[in-house]
Amino acid sequence: MKKTVVINVVGLTRKLIGEHTPFLQNYIINYKLNVIKPVFPAVTCSAQATYITGKWPSEHGIVGNGWYFQDLHEVKFWHQSHKLVQSPTVWHWAMQQDPAFTCSYMFWWYNMYSGAHYSATPRPQYWADGRKYPDIYTHPDTLRDELQDKLGTFPLFDFWGPKTSIKSSRWIADASIMADEKYNPTLTFIYLPHLDYNMQRYGNNFAKISADLKDIDHEINKLVTYYQDQNANIIILSEYGISDVHTPIALNRIFRNHGLLKIRVENGLELLDPGASKAFAVADHQVAHIYTNDMTMLNKVKKILEQMPGIAQVLDDTEKKTMNINHPRAGHLIAVAEAGHWFSYYYWNDDAKAPDFARIVDIHKKPGYDPVEMFADPNIKFLTAKVIGKLIQKKLGFRMLMDIIPLDATLIKGSHGAIPHTKDEWPVCICAGNASDEIIEPTQIYEIIKNSLLNN
Repeated sequence: MKKTVVINVVGLTRKLIGEHTPFLQNYIINYKLNVIKPVFPAVTCSAQATYITGKWPSEHGIVGNGWYFQDLHEVKFWHQSHKLVQSPTVWHWAMQQDPAFTCSYMFWWYNMYSGAHYSATPRPQYWADGRKYPDIYTHPDTLRDELQDKLGTFPLFDFWGPKTSIKSSRWIADASIMADEKYNPTLTFIYLPHLDYNMQRYGNNFAKISADLKDIDHEINKLVTYYQDQNANIIILSEYGISDVHTPIALNRIFRNHGLLKIRVENGLELLDPGASKAFAVADHQVAHIYTNDMTMLNKVKKILEQMPGIAQVLDDTEKKTMNINHPRAGHLIAVAEAGHWFSYYYWNDDAKAPDFARIVDIHKKPGYDPVEMFADPNIKFLTAKVIGKLIQKKLGFRMLMDIIPLDATLIKGSHGAIPHTKDEWPVCICAGNASDEIIEPTQIYEIIKNSLLNN
């Protein structure tokens, strides 16, 4: 099989390739650039699962970055077990074709226990006293120390949170090259998340994101140059494009005001109780899965949603089939935001009663996606001193909360999940070939990877 690398540049679209990405602008002269019709929902986990399986969310089961686990009565986001993906992957196919085939899976999601021969993914250490330390999980496990001994500890706090920077994507690129030098895998997947950060903070504001475009262009150049020297086929793609937004919608606050949401109060703070709620929303960017524990309320819930400003569609069972998301994990209804809008997970009406995890970076406890975690609260005086003081507490072994995240969803200026109206904001696929400017289905990426391995 032909050596192939798939470089996932999160958020890359046609409109971003230009003066701020000189390498890519020159590169696409000799390669075809096609736009990918976004998978629905156009979010990380759903897109990646579709690319690697060639199936829709209705089959592989990844209906978002998280969903309501109805048997547990819990909302869970950003889990890593590949067992959640319910369809076989392109590397499973390749292993059946060629016993010599190997795969490296670098920081793509559902990374753990995937069957890939070599892999790495963020996996912080969570200590019993509440402390969290950056780390990674790798297969084989010896790769973990080899990568961090040479590259330093994985920069987790540059990967997500107020401190996000190019350091995490650079580390992943360098780690991918290291793994390739050591193992020479046939197929490699590489995840470069950098554009996701400031584009959610600032949208398509080139005055704000031009440095980010230059930084990621440099990392792409490094990877392409390396893999060209290895005589590999190179596929550069993205999962979704990011559209400008201006208005957050807190669906759970609306359900609460209609008496449908159940809240528990612990130590004076409010916690969402999904198992006891008649209806609640699992917000995921511009898409929200709506679940009910009382199916007699479904028509009432749908009418409430349809009357809300900022909602473009409310998908029922028939429409879910049309969008290829008719899977048991999906919401009983799915709300899709209008252009310029997105869904926040907020459910409290009084910020003084917000749960303690609301003001920290905690991607697992929040019952929905929270992009505001990329901001530090601008209202905190002497922020740097406060952070230093908390880090000293942490070093000394004291419990502390890094409670610096604001509770202002209007800070977010870019989002995704819905299908953008303009194809200039659709994801792209750049690879060898003659035809350009075609629209390809997201399920076709699987076939493109297969054909590359077969050198077609």
